[in-house]
Amino acid sequence: MLTEGEATVQAAIDYVSELFVDNSGGHDAGHALRVWQNAMLIAQTEPSCDALVVALAALLHDADDYKLFHTEGNANARAFLEQSLVDTDRIEQICEAINTVSFTQNRGQKPETIEGMIVQDADRLDALGAIGIARTFAYGGEHGRSLEDSVQHFFDKLLLLKDEMNTQSGRELAESRHDFLCQFLQHLKEEMFEENSSAQPLVQ
Repeated sequence: MLTEGEATVQAAIDYVSELFVDNSGGHDAGHALRVWQNAMLIAQTEPSCDALVVALAALLHDADDYKLFHTEGNANARAFLEQSLVDTDRIEQICEAINTVSFTQNRGQKPETIEGMIVQDADRLDALGAIGIARTFAYGGEHGRSLEDSVQHFFDKLLLLKDEMNTQSGRELAESRHDFLCQFLQHLKEEMFEENSSAQPLVQ
């Protein structure tokens, strides 16, 4: 028997699975679920947080993403939460946390709540490591980016994330994923013959 909170989280999982069913560019249901899982890992080390706020903000953090939807005021997230009878105070806390997630819109700004810090860290973890690499090129392919433009994204954003984590556990989880990005870029550089221009193969 699910508790009320568990039932709401399961309903949110079902909601985002349906909402992102046709998206394959890296902001999909799989991403939302991974952010939720990351957030729950971090939340275990932050006993002062409201775990339900963290869970629902993590699952719904892209429900009104400006790159995907033409909504205002967290309309999709609010509609789901109100339909699920989440209390008004929690809805406001969830929306506040959601609004702190975007790297582009919140560059250099630290969330004011621990819930916002956790969800922001959780989202940024999914932009690192092997999954971050896969998502970068999936998004690039969907939007017609060249290989070089996708690689530039690593330097414009991904390699900066490790040092912008808010929580101790977020920083610890980011460390190995950041190192993996660096290793990947080094291998890519070598395979693209940038390490030594004289190593470029001759055209036969």
